[in-house]
Amino acid sequence: MFQLRIYTLRSPGALQRYATVHWARHLATFETFGVITHGVWTERSGSANRLVALIRYPADADPEQLAQRIMTSPEFAADMAGFDVGDIIDVRTKVLDAMHFSPIR
Repeated sequence: MFQLRIYTLRSPGALQRYATVHWARHLATFETFGVITHGVWTERSGSANRLVALIRYPADADPEQLAQRIMTSPEFAADMAGFDVGDIIDVRTKVLDAMHFSPIR
């Protein structure tokens, strides 16, 4: 099962720090928990300060429970060290099911 995660950051600087330092660290942390990252992008429209990530959870996982487990882990805390989480002003998630013909499944 896939999940699209959309983070809105307070400023371009916060987006740059979050994307290049802290979210980049999440790749290894997520993999530890069986979560695969298929892509991470920043939005290029107007004044949007958004990071968009496409991740895949293990087939038998409950996304909400696993996300909570990851976010309370020491690994995740280390990923976020030095970042003011108040700079993340919104997080949206969408669970996605791949169609049988999708190149990413």
